[in-house]
Amino acid sequence: MDLRTRYLGLDLPHPFMPGASVMSQDVDKLRQLEDAGAAAVVLHSLFEEEILQENHSTLHHMQTHGEAYGEALSYFPEPEAMAFGPTHYLRHLEKVKAALSIPVLASLNCATDAGWRSFGQQAQEAGADGLELNFYFIPVELDASGTGIEKRLADIVADVKSHVSVPVAVKLSPFFSSMGEVARALDEAGADGLVLFNRFYQPDIDLEERSIVPALNLSSSAELPLRLAWTGLLAGRVDASLAITGGVHTVADAVKAVMVGANAVQMVSALLAQGPAHLEGIQREVAAWLEAHEYDSLTQLQGSMSYMRCPDPSAYTRANYMRAIHSWRE
Repeated sequence: MDLRTRYLGLDLPHPFMPGASVMSQDVDKLRQLEDAGAAAVVLHSLFEEEILQENHSTLHHMQTHGEAYGEALSYFPEPEAMAFGPTHYLRHLEKVKAALSIPVLASLNCATDAGWRSFGQQAQEAGADGLELNFYFIPVELDASGTGIEKRLADIVADVKSHVSVPVAVKLSPFFSSMGEVARALDEAGADGLVLFNRFYQPDIDLEERSIVPALNLSSSAELPLRLAWTGLLAGRVDASLAITGGVHTVADAVKAVMVGANAVQMVSALLAQGPAHLEGIQREVAAWLEAHEYDSLTQLQGSMSYMRCPDPSAYTRANYMRAIHSWRE
């Protein structure tokens, strides 16, 4: 069965790949994922806070030993000791590129406009086949306007695109007042792909310690419908490739993602829970599903249930909401 797809201008044997996660910090784990048939891999994100931390650490060591003799190079911190800094990340990227034959996408999560451009250029120089900009921004200021945030995002994408030649995808959260307008603005800014959606990690409260604590739970198939809805609404209406991430665990999830128009399907929680071999199983079962339903290729299925191509487009709008409300039975 022909499962080929095209994502970010890259010709891939199929749409299924591991998304950004701790799995990509281990080269051996990445080799296992490649052996399981991963079409590409997205490395874990480098956060700009880590870049600033490394710069601060290096400056501190230089100033502390400023009066020492010039040959005392041991005073400088070893890059390997800063496990999540940019020096280590870029070296890791180089090692991954040398170890794998599949495309490798670097992921960046920045806080300042200049950070995106700077690291994007460095990641490209280190061999990244593409960039995934993980735009995770929480507007805590009460006077921050949605329009201003959305314009800033489009400006960042345009700036990065003007400084790199590799394709650029943008990983979004679903919390925009008009997702369609944001998608179109990013499309016009030059984004090669949109990744739907980033999981919004909400803090929990430790009642005994009376402190805010991070809470990280694996996704489930229950999170997929939101991704299906917006991928289906955007497919065929923007030039950017579309990737679904979050909620893909079973062969049914994977088929639905392709049906609404996903060019790529990123999996994380399912692989963390079931191991790299699950990726191979998904490919095999999707191929079997296509054959059983008399499809000749994945392309024939792709986007067949999008807003633009499905038999009943009203299912994406208020009509489906009304049907869902009235369908409840005890």
